[in-house]
Amino acid sequence: MAIIEITIVPVGTASTSLSAYVAGCLKVLQKYAGITFQLTPMGTVIEGELEYLLKVVREMHEQPFLGGAERVVTTLRIDDRRNSTLTMAGKVASVERKLNQP
Repeated sequence: MAIIEITIVPVGTASTSLSAYVAGCLKVLQKYAGITFQLTPMGTVIEGELEYLLKVVREMHEQPFLGGAERVVTTLRIDDRRNSTLTMAGKVASVERKLNQP
């Protein structure tokens, strides 16, 4: 299991608004089974098998070009833990437990 944080920024668009491009990328995610994702104000976090996620990321990167962008800058951060199960909820819960310790 891996967690990827992805930010896709279309450059060379007619508008400063990016929400239509973000929605297009999220529609790509919705097509795939076995992926958990969370939209954040500055990107999207996705969870699943790394090999599968990289295929999805490639399609997400292409989406703004289909919407008319002339350039796309994609930033990835990959957390690939192999010694235990890794989930978005588990990472958050671990921090919350530590916040509640004296």
